[in-house]
Amino acid sequence: MAYRVKLLAAAAALVVAAGCGLTGHDKETAAAPPSTTPIADAAAPSDEPTLGDLSAESPSPTPSKTPSKTASKKPKPTKPTPTGPVNNFQHADCFHYEGKAVSKKSAKAALNAAAATHYWPTSAPALTVPSDLVRSVAWNESGWQSNVVNCDGGFGLMQLMPDTVNMINTRFEQSYNVKDYKQNAVLGANYLAWLTKYIGDNYFKTTNYNLSTSKCSSTTSWCLLNAVIAGYHAGVGSVEAAAASKKLPSPDYVTVVRSLMKSCFCDTY
Repeated sequence: MAYRVKLLAAAAALVVAAGCGLTGHDKETAAAPPSTTPIADAAAPSDEPTLGDLSAESPSPTPSKTPSKTASKKPKPTKPTPTGPVNNFQHADCFHYEGKAVSKKSAKAALNAAAATHYWPTSAPALTVPSDLVRSVAWNESGWQSNVVNCDGGFGLMQLMPDTVNMINTRFEQSYNVKDYKQNAVLGANYLAWLTKYIGDNYFKTTNYNLSTSKCSSTTSWCLLNAVIAGYHAGVGSVEAAAASKKLPSPDYVTVVRSLMKSCFCDTY
């Protein structure tokens, strides 16, 4: 996903008040749609997460400007927006839509179902991804628009990039179709679970993979939850590079997602 650095400081303030999200991750997989039940680590080639050539970056957002009422020129057409407060994706450099979007209610159900799945039942049975984390990341990424496509290749609810989709499908021996909104939700939640185990094993030496906000002293502190959120946006390599200094990459993105976990307009759906 490409970075949304310019917007996020302002977005954080908006989100805390009421609102909520397109950053980036893509194209469909060629394989036929798989079962909706993911095969977790028991079917994977190895019982430990491995680091591939991943990127979860997003393009830097460009805040929209409202023309003055006294301006002589007519205002430019605004980008289409979802129901509710401003989301980060509205400030993306470019995006378009493919196909028909599902309802916000259907999107929410898919995200909750994806969060309820245990992706590491054998080697990390205690590892679960909180549903509010999955929903908040998706809202910040796409505003729960299942058919939105960013110009960087990010697709759907979780704005998944091709490399991320390929890694998850290969690592878990699946063939998830990123254009199917339910499978898109599973891909995103599975990626969050992978980040949790990889970062937890290597930088927090944890066995319970606790993603509770109570384990973080602030939204910018070095804790597992914040590191996982940062990794989703900036890529796991950025988290690795920051481990020595324990200074989170993409702190503004983390703050926005953490704020959405506490209070999000999306909760009204």
